[in-house]
Amino acid sequence: MRVNVAPGRYILAVSGGVDSMVLLDLLVKQAHSSQLRAKSSASSLELIVAHFNHGIRPDSAEDEKLVRNTAKKHGLKFEAGQGKLGAGASEAKARAARYKFLESVKNKHKALSIITAHHQDDLIETAFINMLRGTGRQGLSAITSNENVTRPLLHVTKKQIREYAKKHKIIWREDTTNKSDAYLRNYLRSQIMSKLKPRDKKLILNSIDKAAATNKILNSEIATLSHNLITNSRLNRRKFIMLPNEVADDVIMAWFRSQGFRSYDRKTVIRTRLSIKTALPKTSVAVSKGLKLVVGRKDVSLVSSDKNA
Repeated sequence: MRVNVAPGRYILAVSGGVDSMVLLDLLVKQAHSSQLRAKSSASSLELIVAHFNHGIRPDSAEDEKLVRNTAKKHGLKFEAGQGKLGAGASEAKARAARYKFLESVKNKHKALSIITAHHQDDLIETAFINMLRGTGRQGLSAITSNENVTRPLLHVTKKQIREYAKKHKIIWREDTTNKSDAYLRNYLRSQIMSKLKPRDKKLILNSIDKAAATNKILNSEIATLSHNLITNSRLNRRKFIMLPNEVADDVIMAWFRSQGFRSYDRKTVIRTRLSIKTALPKTSVAVSKGLKLVVGRKDVSLVSSDKNA
C-alpha cells in the first residue's frame, strides 16, 4: 500500500489512532524516498505532525505522548493543541475545534495543505451522515469536494489499513469513545457499515463519484448566480425571491460559506430562505446562535447578534 502526495510542506493531522499512524508511516517512507531522488528541497516532501487533544477522554494525554514520540523518532516537527472540551462534547464541536487548531498550524508554517487520514469507509459514512442530516446534494461528496484538505487514503479501506498496521507492526491507541453507539458515526460503523458487502460499497462509491462530478458543475453555476445576487456581502432580495426553492437554498449555503458561517443544517437553510422571501422590511431573524438575518426592502445581510442592525 502506497500514497502519493505532491512535493511541498504539509501539516499532517495525527490523532494516534490506527488510521493516522499508518498514514504517518506511509508518508515518512514517501518523504524519505523523495529526499533520495530530489535534486532540490522544492521537490521534496516536508511533514509537520499536528496533534489535537480534545480533552474529552481522561487518557487522551497518552495519545499525545505516542504521537509526539513517533514524530521525534522520525525527526519531524511536532505541534500540539489542547481543547479541554469535556466528556459531553459533540462530534461537531470536536471537529470544529480540531480544524481551527489545524488551520492555525497551517498558517504558522505556511504549509500547502492539511493532510488527514480519512479513508474509503469514512467517505461512505460521511455521505450517510449528511443524508440523515438533510444537507442535500453537497453532503454526498463533502469529503472529496474540500480542496483545502489533502486525503491520500480515500482509495484505501479500513480493512487494508488494519492489515498494513499489523504487517508493519504499527503502534497505535484505540479511542474508547469509538465503541459507543451514542455517536451517530459509531452507530453507522457498527450497525450498517459492518453489514455492507464489497459490491454494496462499490455501488455507493460510484454514486458518490457521480454526485461529486455533478456538484462540481452545479457549484460553478451557483457561484456565477451568487456573484450576480451578492454585493458587498449583501444579498439582493428582489432577485432572490424569483428563484426556485431548491436553487435558492444552494445560493444561501454558498452565501453562508462566503461569510465564514459553516455550522448550519437543513432547517437553518430553509428558515433563512423563508425569512428572506417573506419577512417584513426592517426586521431581523435569528439564523443561528450569535448570528441574525437583517431584512431590508431591497436586500438582506448577516450580522452578529451582538451588533446593532
